[in-house]
Amino acid sequence: MSDNNIKGKHYKKEKNKKKHKILSFIFIIISLIIIIACVSYIVIWTIQNNANEQTMKQIYDDTISVDNETGASRINFEKLKQQNEDVIGWLKVNNTNIDYPVVKGKDNDFYIKHNFNKNYNIAGWIFADYRVKLDGTDKNIVIYGHNMKNGTMFSNLNKALTKEWYENENNMYITFETEEQILTYKIFSIYKTKKETYYTTTSFKTTKSYNNFLNTIKSRSIKKFDEDVNTEDKILTLSTCAGNNDYRVVIHAYLCNIDT
Repeated sequence: MSDNNIKGKHYKKEKNKKKHKILSFIFIIISLIIIIACVSYIVIWTIQNNANEQTMKQIYDDTISVDNETGASRINFEKLKQQNEDVIGWLKVNNTNIDYPVVKGKDNDFYIKHNFNKNYNIAGWIFADYRVKLDGTDKNIVIYGHNMKNGTMFSNLNKALTKEWYENENNMYITFETEEQILTYKIFSIYKTKKETYYTTTSFKTTKSYNNFLNTIKSRSIKKFDEDVNTEDKILTLSTCAGNNDYRVVIHAYLCNIDT
């Protein structure tokens, strides 16, 4: 074998070593970046969730009082609105952790990543669709919330998909309290669906289109509820993402009682 061939092989070997070292270095750098990003996300997630929990504690302490005679909770909406003028009501779903003041922004983006104090927060807040009028004419009041892994916001909507939960009659009632009245809704449809805008329709041009809408969302339900819901009814829709944002968990309930 000639000296040139030996030198050529040696050169190629050294070149491959250098290439391997460079690739290994790049791999290490990328791995470190990913690790740092993941750790940073976890730290931010923890800090911001703790911030939301502290916010809720402060809201409860400042705005909720209990009647000594009846034991009923009273919400001080005046104080709530001093903290955030976007407050429109208070939502409570039986046998879940969903017990929050609800806000409504100028769009459906702001409160996805801002909390009750309007601070940036990946947990967001519970908010109503910006198209909702809240003047008594809404056929469908739509409320959104994140499905947080720590059990906050709308994560407990997943409970509604279990037979143990939806077979319990006490769980069928949802309370939405405003400054003027307490609205009680009864669930008539629960299901999962891919991301879409149909079930979030808030207004309907004709009675027929609303009737078609009601028939569609009733047919989707995982349980056939014996509830006579018709075009004279007004409904409430709760929605959250699930399955790594692959689908939505949806609850529909009709207005069955109003207390002033």
